[in-house]
Amino acid sequence: MKELLILGAGTAGTIMANRMRRRLDPVQWRIRVVDEHPTHFYQPGFLFLPFGIYEPEDIIRPKRRFMPSGVEYVEARAERIEPENNRVVLGDGRILPYDVLIVATGTHPVPGQVEGMLGDDWGRRVFEFYTFDGARRLTEHLRQWRGGRLVVHVSEMPIKCPVAPLEFVFLADWWLQTQGLRDRTELVYVTPLSGAFTKPVASRVLGDLLERKRIQVVTDFAVARVDNERHRLVAWDDREVPYDLLVTVPPNFGAEVIERSGLGDEMNFVPTDRHTLQARGHDNIFVLGDATDLPTSKAGSVAHFEAEVLTENLLAFTRHQPLPARFDGHANCFVETGFHKAILLDFNYNLEPVPGRFPLPYLGPLRLLGESRLNHWGKMAFLWMYWHLLLPGRPIPFVHHQMSLAGKQIPAGALKPEMAG
Repeated sequence: MKELLILGAGTAGTIMANRMRRRLDPVQWRIRVVDEHPTHFYQPGFLFLPFGIYEPEDIIRPKRRFMPSGVEYVEARAERIEPENNRVVLGDGRILPYDVLIVATGTHPVPGQVEGMLGDDWGRRVFEFYTFDGARRLTEHLRQWRGGRLVVHVSEMPIKCPVAPLEFVFLADWWLQTQGLRDRTELVYVTPLSGAFTKPVASRVLGDLLERKRIQVVTDFAVARVDNERHRLVAWDDREVPYDLLVTVPPNFGAEVIERSGLGDEMNFVPTDRHTLQARGHDNIFVLGDATDLPTSKAGSVAHFEAEVLTENLLAFTRHQPLPARFDGHANCFVETGFHKAILLDFNYNLEPVPGRFPLPYLGPLRLLGESRLNHWGKMAFLWMYWHLLLPGRPIPFVHHQMSLAGKQIPAGALKPEMAG
């Protein structure tokens, strides 16, 4: 039998296991999925735990539950990938050969990359919410909050779900008001970007919202260290931001197996063809989800869109045909803004987020780049869709991997020419 090996049973790897089991002949192909962690987390839910919107049981499931019949799940650590031998060596010494390898090893926060971040304030005044344990510790700490200077901080880009820190500060503003603590709390958003977001039009909209909510913004802040004694963020240009509570997003890095295998860049992300999702220099290795170095968001919607493209390209590759499908960088995400409202962003490599209606032109019913309650309920509904549609690799109605321009109000010059692979 031929071997399809998938590294990672997170969002991207699970979607591909389900899609490929339905499309590959089980007599000819064996599919294996390797992951060392047994628990699957709905990671967007980490944002909601500190504010009591979700409980832990809402966002936790066993990974094996989402593996389809006929897929072998191997709970083990991947030690290294050996492309020259078409095999993966596991931590216990086992060797798994492959004819085609899918790398879906994700990304994770590495707070030790910032001097002092793991100092005496860690877990006392300094927290993160990009892991389940981190979000739980922050939840407990917020229950004791009585006011002060709350700083939400992004260390550097790229990060998983780049709008999540903005969502956190918006939800903090809402939650503090419900607790009667907003007037006792100074909210500060610290970013390495020159504005609230990576794209200009959305950055202006989100920046205006930050201003209306009385959230101070510190831009172009390249963090050098965390001063635990004086409770301050210190930038390389010597600017300082004091905090009573620091909610930070540490640097995000790809999986260590990528570094051990010599397949990644300086942040352990795999160089990937931005349209075909083929690993550069390795014809039978494909990459998707947060493991890639693609210039698009590291988000669940992107993994979903990439999976549609990768399914067709993998089938073509197994038939020795040209790769037919092209990923356009499509990303789609809701930005929670508090008070049961949200903003919807829809963009790709060639077009930044712009106003309009989604998914149907003129009808919507969702607004693009504008606050609405319907957008909020769309985000809340995604939890159900994640468990029942996204992970099983089923289609989501009206949402296609190729971004539609219909219904978008595109300013002159905003649509960029097609990007090369």
